[in-house]
Amino acid sequence: MARMTFLCDSERCIECNGCVTACKNENEVPWGVNRRRVVTINDGSPGERSLSVACMHCADAPCAAVCPVDCFYTTEDGVVLHDKDICIGCGYCFYACPFGAPQFPLDGAFGSRGKMDKCTFCAGGPEEDNSAEEYRKYGSNRLAQGKLPLCAERCATKALLAGDGDKVADIYRERVTYRGAAGLGAGWGVAYGKQRRHRHRGARGLEGRVTGQD
Repeated sequence: MARMTFLCDSERCIECNGCVTACKNENEVPWGVNRRRVVTINDGSPGERSLSVACMHCADAPCAAVCPVDCFYTTEDGVVLHDKDICIGCGYCFYACPFGAPQFPLDGAFGSRGKMDKCTFCAGGPEEDNSAEEYRKYGSNRLAQGKLPLCAERCATKALLAGDGDKVADIYRERVTYRGAAGLGAGWGVAYGKQRRHRHRGARGLEGRVTGQD
């Protein structure tokens, strides 16, 4: 069985927020709730990168691990969903999620924050597929219609990929191979590459010369 996944290619993302708009329009999410958002790192500086971020539907989801009422469940496609009828709005999932995916309609330090809302990979919820009740609570169920999430379909540069994890990985691998590893902003070459080793060798050489002159 294919496992659904998202991947955002930072080399292609242009921070247009088309994915954010598509998600809001398709699912009619409440005001103030952002199932998807675009995050920019080093804004206005060399090495600027933008990423479209939402629930990544983890294989071992930390949100599900900390939920005191077990409102989360994983579908056969690997999509992490939750039951709003069980959710108590405690906010534990928000603190556990490394992507900030869980969203709440109410804001406050104490008491319930309302029913949690998050990206569903356009897979709806526990209600009957494509029913009015499912759409009211969880938004569109495009997966039941044989479609992929609208955010990825509307991405102008195809930076945001969604679908079978193996196929998504193949597409990204082909892109990286085509443009060369030099196009990557991070990785082993940056963390442990030749430049850093050269700097260390240069520093040791300089220290030796100074010591020898003394």
